[in-house]
Amino acid sequence: MIDKQLPDKRIFFIVNPISGSGKQRTIEALIEKHLDLNLYSFKVVFTEYRGHATELAREAVSGGASIVVAVGGDGTVNEVGRALVGTETTLAIIPTGSGNGLARHLGLPMNFRKAINLINRAKRMKIDTATLNNQFFVSVAGVGFDAHIARKFDKTTKRGFISYFNIATSSYRNYKPRSYKISVDGRVIKRKALLISFANSSQFGNNATIDPGAKIDDGFINVCIVRKIPFWKVALITPLFFMKKFDKTPFVEIIKAKEIIINRKKGKFIHLDGDPEIEKKSFIIKVHPLSLYIIIP
Repeated sequence: MIDKQLPDKRIFFIVNPISGSGKQRTIEALIEKHLDLNLYSFKVVFTEYRGHATELAREAVSGGASIVVAVGGDGTVNEVGRALVGTETTLAIIPTGSGNGLARHLGLPMNFRKAINLINRAKRMKIDTATLNNQFFVSVAGVGFDAHIARKFDKTTKRGFISYFNIATSSYRNYKPRSYKISVDGRVIKRKALLISFANSSQFGNNATIDPGAKIDDGFINVCIVRKIPFWKVALITPLFFMKKFDKTPFVEIIKAKEIIINRKKGKFIHLDGDPEIEKKSFIIKVHPLSLYIIIP
């Protein structure tokens, strides 16, 4: 659903100062240069701790902002987005993170000037969001190896794709698949999996595409069950992530669903849009159709 009308013209920029690129320090000058100040007034605030972006976004909604801009990576987008669900306030993204999965899925520019020009155009659509045990995510959540890597990556001070890739490759050989009992819209299956991703959008970030068929406005979550790939095949299979062909390999099973229940032997890490969280042995994923407005190209 695409909508070119916005209810107001106040914009609130929420900036993660430690995310990816270094341009955040000069963002006010960039906004003044590229934002159409004949149409919009704006305010810039910087996050100081995890969860702060959600608090700031709620304040922006209460203050009547028409657009709240997440300047950061997928974690910042997650925090801002959860405050805007079910409101008329529109999410915009200036991607500065390590992966920028949602921004890349939507085809948003990675360039500050071009991203601000999109805001000037104010073309928006409604997209689905999802929850895992009532915890919000908008792009991809997961359990298993990707959550294991998300936790390790969260602990390191080195950001970016190379750091993430090095952690993944060094951890892969010794990571053992887990057994899962999975209910997809009431149908129960059992699988031993390296990871299970719950894809609202198509990719993790950096164009590493878990499911090119995932659509962000179809009312479904794509459950991507990945078996462990033999170590000697990893170098051959990994490029398929970036060629949007990983879903065609025999190691992936994809099921579309509106509600998923996962049971595992013990509680451990999950990730929500790349940020690690500890969850119980059992958890429920639900899709919330067309619940968030977002700026699109």
